[in-house]
Amino acid sequence: MATCDQILEQGPDHDGQLPGVNTTQFNWCRSKLPDHPQPVPPIYQPEIPAEAVNWAAHHRRREPGYPRGTDVVGNWVNQQFQLDAFGESLLLFAAAAGHDHLDADGWRAVEAAVKAIEERWHEPDAGVWELEPDAWTHSRLICAAGLRQIARHQAGEQAARWLVLADAIVADTSEHALAPAGHWQRSPTDERLDAALLLPAIRGGIPADDPRTIATLEAIAANLTRDGYCYRYRPDERPLGQAEGAFLMCGFLMALAWSQQGNHVKAARWFERTRAACGNAGLLTEEFDVRQRQLRGNLPQAFVHALLLQCAVTEPDGT
Repeated sequence: MATCDQILEQGPDHDGQLPGVNTTQFNWCRSKLPDHPQPVPPIYQPEIPAEAVNWAAHHRRREPGYPRGTDVVGNWVNQQFQLDAFGESLLLFAAAAGHDHLDADGWRAVEAAVKAIEERWHEPDAGVWELEPDAWTHSRLICAAGLRQIARHQAGEQAARWLVLADAIVADTSEHALAPAGHWQRSPTDERLDAALLLPAIRGGIPADDPRTIATLEAIAANLTRDGYCYRYRPDERPLGQAEGAFLMCGFLMALAWSQQGNHVKAARWFERTRAACGNAGLLTEEFDVRQRQLRGNLPQAFVHALLLQCAVTEPDGT
Protein backbone atom coordinates (compact mmCIF):
# COMPACT_ATOMS: atom_id res chain seq x y z
CA MET A 1 0.00 0.00 0.00
CA ALA A 2 1.18 3.50 -0.78
CA THR A 3 2.07 5.79 2.09
CA CYS A 4 1.57 9.46 2.90
CA ASP A 5 5.29 9.99 2.24
CA GLN A 6 4.88 8.73 -1.32
CA ILE A 7 2.12 11.25 -2.00
CA LEU A 8 4.21 14.09 -0.59
CA GLU A 9 7.57 13.05 -2.03
CA GLN A 10 7.30 15.66 -4.82
CA GLY A 11 8.30 18.28 -2.29
CA PRO A 12 6.79 21.17 -0.32
CA ASP A 13 5.99 23.22 -3.44
CA HIS A 14 3.90 20.51 -5.07
CA ASP A 15 0.39 21.76 -5.80
CA GLY A 16 -1.18 19.27 -3.43
CA GLN A 17 -3.71 17.76 -5.87
CA LEU A 18 -5.08 14.55 -4.40
CA PRO A 19 -4.66 11.29 -6.32
CA GLY A 20 -7.45 8.88 -7.22
CA VAL A 21 -9.19 7.82 -4.01
CA ASN A 22 -11.34 4.74 -3.47
CA THR A 23 -14.46 6.53 -2.19
CA THR A 24 -18.11 5.58 -2.35
CA GLN A 25 -19.39 8.08 -4.92
CA PHE A 26 -18.18 5.85 -7.74
CA ASN A 27 -20.77 3.29 -6.67
CA TRP A 28 -23.49 5.88 -7.31
CA CYS A 29 -22.62 6.40 -10.98
CA ARG A 30 -24.97 5.19 -13.67
CA SER A 31 -23.22 4.12 -16.83
CA LYS A 32 -23.90 2.09 -19.97
CA LEU A 33 -20.20 1.39 -20.38
CA PRO A 34 -19.03 -2.20 -19.84
CA ASP A 35 -16.65 -1.28 -17.00
CA HIS A 36 -17.63 0.22 -13.66
CA PRO A 37 -16.52 3.87 -13.12
CA GLN A 38 -13.40 4.36 -11.01
CA PRO A 39 -10.82 7.06 -10.28
CA VAL A 40 -7.80 7.43 -12.52
CA PRO A 41 -5.14 5.00 -11.20
CA PRO A 42 -3.15 4.76 -9.04
CA ILE A 43 -6.03 4.48 -6.57
CA TYR A 44 -5.44 5.01 -2.86
CA GLN A 45 -7.54 4.15 0.16
CA PRO A 46 -9.08 7.29 1.81
CA GLU A 47 -6.78 7.06 4.83
CA ILE A 48 -3.73 7.88 2.71
CA PRO A 49 -4.75 11.31 1.36
CA ALA A 50 -6.28 12.07 4.77
CA GLU A 51 -2.82 11.70 6.28
CA ALA A 52 -1.39 13.92 3.54
CA VAL A 53 -3.96 16.65 4.13
CA ASN A 54 -3.34 16.52 7.87
CA TRP A 55 0.42 16.81 7.30
CA ALA A 56 0.01 19.77 4.92
CA ALA A 57 -2.31 21.56 7.34
CA HIS A 58 0.27 21.44 10.11
CA HIS A 59 3.40 22.20 8.06
CA ARG A 60 3.12 25.77 6.85
CA ARG A 61 4.42 26.35 3.33
CA ARG A 62 3.86 28.47 0.26
CA GLU A 63 0.31 28.08 -1.06
CA PRO A 64 0.30 27.69 -4.86
CA GLY A 65 -2.09 30.14 -6.49
CA TYR A 66 -1.86 32.61 -3.63
CA PRO A 67 1.47 34.51 -3.73
CA ARG A 68 2.83 35.13 -0.26
CA GLY A 69 0.04 32.99 1.15
CA THR A 70 0.45 29.92 3.32
CA ASP A 71 -1.85 27.06 4.20
CA VAL A 72 -3.70 26.91 7.51
CA VAL A 73 -5.55 24.16 9.36
CA GLY A 74 -8.87 25.17 7.81
CA ASN A 75 -11.63 27.76 7.76
CA TRP A 76 -13.80 25.86 10.26
CA VAL A 77 -16.68 25.95 7.80
CA ASN A 78 -18.35 23.11 9.68
CA GLN A 79 -18.86 25.53 12.57
CA GLN A 80 -20.24 28.36 10.44
CA PHE A 81 -23.86 29.33 9.93
CA GLN A 82 -24.48 30.54 6.39
CA LEU A 83 -27.99 31.93 6.07
CA ASP A 84 -27.55 32.62 2.36
CA ALA A 85 -27.31 28.88 1.68
CA PHE A 86 -31.02 28.51 2.41
CA GLY A 87 -31.89 31.25 -0.06
CA GLU A 88 -29.65 29.75 -2.71
CA SER A 89 -31.24 26.35 -2.10
CA LEU A 90 -34.71 27.79 -2.66
CA LEU A 91 -33.51 29.33 -5.92
CA LEU A 92 -32.33 25.92 -7.09
CA PHE A 93 -35.59 24.30 -6.03
CA ALA A 94 -37.53 27.00 -7.88
CA ALA A 95 -35.50 26.36 -11.03
CA ALA A 96 -36.22 22.63 -10.72
CA ALA A 97 -39.93 23.31 -10.20
CA GLY A 98 -39.95 25.51 -13.29
CA HIS A 99 -38.89 22.47 -15.32
CA ASP A 100 -41.28 20.12 -13.48
CA HIS A 101 -38.38 18.33 -11.79
CA LEU A 102 -39.25 18.95 -8.15
CA ASP A 103 -40.69 15.81 -6.58
CA ALA A 104 -42.27 15.25 -3.16
CA ASP A 105 -38.88 14.97 -1.46
CA GLY A 106 -37.87 18.25 -3.09
CA TRP A 107 -40.94 20.03 -1.74
CA ARG A 108 -40.21 18.70 1.74
CA ALA A 109 -36.72 20.18 1.40
CA VAL A 110 -38.32 23.48 0.36
CA GLU A 111 -40.41 23.51 3.52
CA ALA A 112 -37.33 22.75 5.63
CA ALA A 113 -35.38 25.62 4.03
CA VAL A 114 -38.28 28.05 4.51
CA LYS A 115 -38.61 27.01 8.14
CA ALA A 116 -34.89 27.60 8.69
CA ILE A 117 -35.20 31.10 7.21
CA GLU A 118 -38.27 31.86 9.31
CA GLU A 119 -36.51 30.84 12.50
CA ARG A 120 -33.00 32.17 11.88
CA TRP A 121 -32.96 35.13 9.51
CA HIS A 122 -32.41 37.53 12.41
CA GLU A 123 -29.21 35.70 13.45
CA PRO A 124 -25.69 36.78 12.46
CA ASP A 125 -24.15 34.48 9.86
CA ALA A 126 -20.84 34.00 8.03
CA GLY A 127 -22.22 35.19 4.70
CA VAL A 128 -21.30 34.35 1.14
CA TRP A 129 -17.60 35.13 1.73
CA GLU A 130 -17.43 33.04 4.96
CA LEU A 131 -16.40 35.91 7.23
CA GLU A 132 -16.94 36.76 10.88
CA PRO A 133 -20.64 36.55 11.84
CA ASP A 134 -22.67 39.66 11.09
CA ALA A 135 -26.14 40.57 9.84
CA TRP A 136 -24.90 40.41 6.25
CA THR A 137 -27.22 42.20 3.84
CA HIS A 138 -26.59 39.78 0.99
CA SER A 139 -27.60 36.78 3.10
CA ARG A 140 -30.95 38.29 4.00
CA LEU A 141 -31.78 39.60 0.55
CA ILE A 142 -30.85 36.34 -1.18
CA CYS A 143 -33.24 34.55 1.18
CA ALA A 144 -35.95 36.98 0.06
CA ALA A 145 -35.06 36.17 -3.54
CA GLY A 146 -35.38 32.45 -2.90
CA LEU A 147 -38.72 32.88 -1.15
CA ARG A 148 -40.12 34.97 -4.00
CA GLN A 149 -38.98 32.55 -6.68
CA ILE A 150 -40.26 29.39 -5.01
CA ALA A 151 -43.59 31.12 -4.25
CA ARG A 152 -44.15 31.41 -8.00
CA HIS A 153 -44.49 27.62 -8.13
CA GLN A 154 -46.85 27.28 -5.15
CA ALA A 155 -50.42 28.43 -4.69
CA GLY A 156 -52.70 29.46 -1.86
CA GLU A 157 -51.90 30.43 1.69
CA GLN A 158 -48.45 28.85 1.71
CA ALA A 159 -47.20 30.96 -1.21
CA ALA A 160 -48.73 34.07 0.37
CA ARG A 161 -46.94 33.31 3.64
CA TRP A 162 -43.60 32.98 1.86
CA LEU A 163 -44.10 36.31 0.10
CA VAL A 164 -45.02 38.01 3.37
CA LEU A 165 -41.82 36.66 4.92
CA ALA A 166 -39.78 37.92 1.95
CA ASP A 167 -41.34 41.37 2.27
CA ALA A 168 -40.58 41.46 6.00
CA ILE A 169 -36.93 40.53 5.44
CA VAL A 170 -36.47 43.18 2.73
CA ALA A 171 -38.22 45.86 4.83
CA ASP A 172 -36.10 45.14 7.90
CA THR A 173 -32.90 45.02 5.85
CA SER A 174 -33.77 48.28 4.13
CA GLU A 175 -34.37 49.92 7.48
CA HIS A 176 -31.03 48.88 8.92
CA ALA A 177 -28.63 48.33 5.98
CA LEU A 178 -29.44 50.98 3.41
CA ALA A 179 -26.74 53.64 3.08
CA PRO A 180 -27.70 57.34 3.10
CA ALA A 181 -26.82 57.42 -0.61
CA GLY A 182 -29.58 54.89 -1.28
CA HIS A 183 -27.51 51.79 -2.02
CA TRP A 184 -27.22 48.61 -0.01
CA GLN A 185 -24.29 48.38 2.39
CA ARG A 186 -22.65 45.19 3.62
CA SER A 187 -24.41 45.06 7.00
CA PRO A 188 -26.00 47.44 9.51
CA THR A 189 -22.57 47.96 11.10
CA ASP A 190 -20.43 47.82 7.94
CA GLU A 191 -21.00 50.74 5.57
CA ARG A 192 -18.78 49.41 2.79
CA LEU A 193 -19.99 48.24 -0.60
CA ASP A 194 -19.93 44.59 -1.63
CA ALA A 195 -20.26 43.26 -5.18
CA ALA A 196 -22.29 40.32 -3.84
CA LEU A 197 -25.09 42.85 -3.30
CA LEU A 198 -25.71 42.74 -7.05
CA LEU A 199 -27.05 39.20 -6.72
CA PRO A 200 -30.40 39.77 -4.94
CA ALA A 201 -31.78 41.86 -7.80
CA ILE A 202 -30.37 39.47 -10.43
CA ARG A 203 -32.10 36.59 -8.63
CA GLY A 204 -35.42 38.40 -8.26
CA GLY A 205 -35.31 39.43 -4.62
CA ILE A 206 -35.54 43.14 -5.47
CA PRO A 207 -37.05 44.58 -8.68
CA ALA A 208 -34.54 45.62 -11.34
CA ASP A 209 -36.05 49.11 -11.49
CA ASP A 210 -36.02 49.57 -7.72
CA PRO A 211 -33.99 52.71 -6.84
CA ARG A 212 -31.96 50.65 -4.36
CA THR A 213 -30.98 48.23 -7.13
CA ILE A 214 -29.90 50.98 -9.49
CA ALA A 215 -28.05 52.92 -6.79
CA THR A 216 -26.17 49.79 -5.71
CA LEU A 217 -25.08 48.96 -9.26
CA GLU A 218 -23.89 52.51 -9.91
CA ALA A 219 -22.04 52.70 -6.57
CA ILE A 220 -20.25 49.39 -7.18
CA ALA A 221 -19.33 50.47 -10.71
CA ALA A 222 -17.86 53.71 -9.34
CA ASN A 223 -16.06 52.31 -6.30
CA LEU A 224 -15.25 48.61 -6.75
CA THR A 225 -14.08 48.45 -10.36
CA ARG A 226 -10.77 49.27 -11.99
CA ASP A 227 -9.32 48.58 -15.43
CA GLY A 228 -12.47 46.74 -16.42
CA TYR A 229 -12.39 44.29 -13.51
CA CYS A 230 -14.55 44.13 -10.40
CA TYR A 231 -13.44 43.54 -6.80
CA ARG A 232 -15.70 42.02 -4.17
CA TYR A 233 -15.11 44.74 -1.53
CA ARG A 234 -12.36 46.88 -0.05
CA PRO A 235 -10.68 44.88 2.75
CA ASP A 236 -8.78 47.97 3.96
CA GLU A 237 -7.59 51.41 2.88
CA ARG A 238 -5.19 50.14 0.23
CA PRO A 239 -5.99 50.77 -3.44
CA LEU A 240 -8.00 48.13 -5.30
CA GLY A 241 -5.79 45.26 -6.40
CA GLN A 242 -3.24 45.49 -3.60
CA ALA A 243 -5.11 43.62 -0.91
CA GLU A 244 -6.47 40.90 -3.20
CA GLY A 245 -7.12 40.23 -6.87
CA ALA A 246 -10.19 41.08 -8.88
CA PHE A 247 -12.97 38.56 -8.27
CA LEU A 248 -13.98 37.17 -11.64
CA MET A 249 -17.36 36.08 -10.32
CA CYS A 250 -18.08 39.73 -9.56
CA GLY A 251 -17.16 40.75 -13.11
CA PHE A 252 -19.81 38.41 -14.47
CA LEU A 253 -22.28 39.79 -11.91
CA MET A 254 -21.64 43.23 -13.37
CA ALA A 255 -22.46 41.86 -16.83
CA LEU A 256 -25.71 40.34 -15.59
CA ALA A 257 -26.66 43.48 -13.66
CA TRP A 258 -26.16 45.77 -16.67
CA SER A 259 -28.04 43.34 -18.88
CA GLN A 260 -30.92 43.41 -16.39
CA GLN A 261 -30.93 47.20 -16.73
CA GLY A 262 -31.17 46.89 -20.51
CA ASN A 263 -27.66 48.22 -21.13
CA HIS A 264 -26.41 45.38 -23.30
CA VAL A 265 -23.36 47.28 -24.50
CA LYS A 266 -21.97 47.57 -20.97
CA ALA A 267 -23.02 44.00 -20.25
CA ALA A 268 -21.11 42.72 -23.28
CA ARG A 269 -18.02 44.73 -22.31
CA TRP A 270 -18.02 43.26 -18.80
CA PHE A 271 -18.56 39.77 -20.14
CA GLU A 272 -15.76 39.96 -22.68
CA ARG A 273 -13.31 41.66 -20.34
CA THR A 274 -13.90 39.19 -17.52
CA ARG A 275 -13.74 36.04 -19.61
CA ALA A 276 -10.49 37.30 -21.16
CA ALA A 277 -8.82 36.58 -17.80
CA CYS A 278 -8.79 32.86 -18.56
CA GLY A 279 -5.64 30.78 -18.85
CA ASN A 280 -4.34 28.88 -21.87
CA ALA A 281 -6.87 26.10 -21.34
CA GLY A 282 -9.75 28.59 -21.30
CA LEU A 283 -10.42 28.04 -17.58
CA LEU A 284 -10.97 30.75 -14.98
CA THR A 285 -9.80 31.07 -11.40
CA GLU A 286 -11.36 32.73 -8.38
CA GLU A 287 -9.19 35.85 -8.55
CA PHE A 288 -7.14 37.64 -11.19
CA ASP A 289 -4.14 39.84 -10.44
CA VAL A 290 -4.62 42.58 -13.02
CA ARG A 291 -1.16 44.14 -12.62
CA GLN A 292 0.77 40.87 -12.89
CA ARG A 293 -1.73 39.26 -15.30
CA GLN A 294 -1.74 36.29 -12.97
CA LEU A 295 -4.47 33.75 -12.17
CA ARG A 296 -5.00 33.25 -8.46
CA GLY A 297 -6.90 30.78 -6.35
CA ASN A 298 -8.93 27.72 -7.21
CA LEU A 299 -8.60 26.49 -10.79
CA PRO A 300 -11.14 25.95 -12.21
CA GLN A 301 -13.56 27.86 -10.01
CA ALA A 302 -17.07 26.43 -10.36
CA PHE A 303 -19.10 29.54 -9.44
CA VAL A 304 -17.15 31.65 -11.93
CA HIS A 305 -17.84 29.24 -14.79
CA ALA A 306 -21.51 28.94 -13.81
CA LEU A 307 -21.92 32.71 -14.08
CA LEU A 308 -19.97 32.78 -17.34
CA LEU A 309 -22.50 30.35 -18.79
CA GLN A 310 -25.41 32.35 -17.41
CA CYS A 311 -24.03 35.50 -19.03
CA ALA A 312 -23.60 33.67 -22.32
CA VAL A 313 -27.26 32.63 -22.47
CA THR A 314 -28.59 35.91 -21.04
CA GLU A 315 -27.25 38.33 -23.62
CA PRO A 316 -29.68 38.78 -26.57
CA ASP A 317 -27.10 37.90 -29.22
CA GLY A 318 -25.97 34.82 -27.31
CA THR A 319 -22.31 35.88 -27.20
